[in-house]
Amino acid sequence: MGFTDKQEALVRDSWEFMKQDIPQLSLRFFSLILEIAPVAKNMFSFLKDSDELPENNPKLRAHAVKVFKMKTCESAIQLREKGEVVVGETTLKYLGSIHLQKRVADPHFEVVKEALLRTVKEATGNKWKDEMKEAWSEAYDQLASAIKAEMHAEAAA
Repeated sequence: MGFTDKQEALVRDSWEFMKQDIPQLSLRFFSLILEIAPVAKNMFSFLKDSDELPENNPKLRAHAVKVFKMKTCESAIQLREKGEVVVGETTLKYLGSIHLQKRVADPHFEVVKEALLRTVKEATGNKWKDEMKEAWSEAYDQLASAIKAEMHAEAAA
């Protein structure tokens, strides 16, 4: 399913609003991942042996911004422009490789999706509606599908 004009507007408007606070929203996003699935902490080398709060961990802060901004949210914008999430081949190969190496499975993708949707909902407040949830869900599902396809291709190689 492609984005409708209305979904595009919802995602773009919410993204433009959220871009004003990327560092804080990124940390919230990762905090939600760890709240939903505490065992996810073991998937990140910079968190494994740390009892530090996420907001005090500089490596987590950098990773959170990268994942939240570049991978997740900007991919949503591409859906309408290109009709699909287009991640550069080198980036996609890297994402597939690292996700395969970390043994990321379907339930992990669902945790990240839930954290993303909760983050967007919190950030947009009373603007959050079912239509916005559907638009962000579609964007994330497209990105997750692209990463999973690369994981399967690498695993088969």
